[in-house]
Amino acid sequence: MSSADNLARVGSQKFIHLTTKGRKTARPHSVELWFATGESKVYLSHEGEETDWMKNIKQNGQVTFEIGGKNFTGNAQYIDENTDEAWQCKVALYEKYYGKAAKAVIDDWFSLSKLMAIVIT
Repeated sequence: MSSADNLARVGSQKFIHLTTKGRKTARPHSVELWFATGESKVYLSHEGEETDWMKNIKQNGQVTFEIGGKNFTGNAQYIDENTDEAWQCKVALYEKYYGKAAKAVIDDWFSLSKLMAIVIT
């Protein structure tokens, strides 16, 4: 079974366990996050100041992650706010956890957030 198929099977899980490589220590750094999937990608967001896992991704986008007992590898990167992908990310995340909403509600919800996508490798 392909990684994309496995991702589709676990997309309804609530949490992703993401592991980045520490930018200072080079040691694994793991966090539990909400996530959504779309187009064989994993979408993440975070509101406010950049956290260690985000700074780690800026330096080295290679990540590993576990969802629903399935392990994956991927390349993570920030999503440019002014792209169709940014909107897809916002909608996927919002609808997964809160349901349908108007564009204004979704835009407001993510107004202070940074968006990321992980492409499975």
